[in-house]
Amino acid sequence: MSSRWMLLIAAVYGFAAVVLGAFGAHALKTVLSGYSAQVYQTAVDYQFYHALALLAAGLLQLHLDHRGFRLAGFCFSLGVLLFSGSLYVLALSGIHWLGAVTPVGGLLMLSGWLCLGWGVFQSVRD
Repeated sequence: MSSRWMLLIAAVYGFAAVVLGAFGAHALKTVLSGYSAQVYQTAVDYQFYHALALLAAGLLQLHLDHRGFRLAGFCFSLGVLLFSGSLYVLALSGIHWLGAVTPVGGLLMLSGWLCLGWGVFQSVRD
């Protein structure tokens, strides 16, 4: 994934996290049960964290050009879509079978962090 796409997706994910977080805190406050509200907030939190991680991967790729950063960008992008996306659907609809998708997104996020570390380790010298 190119740095341009990583940075664009990071901006979109960050924007969406703020909008969805505000929507959840205000419009959904009386609609969601305690469990569903917690699931929804977890989706927002992880989307925001990984939007920032994707931003870092894009900036590193822009300046250091390492395969690890490109892979991290791909993993973070797809991981947010699967992890947070499945949690949003679960919280809003109660469709529990989508919970099976959530760990795949989590594994992609973890892989993204490993790829980011690999890229940093090989690109940045003391």
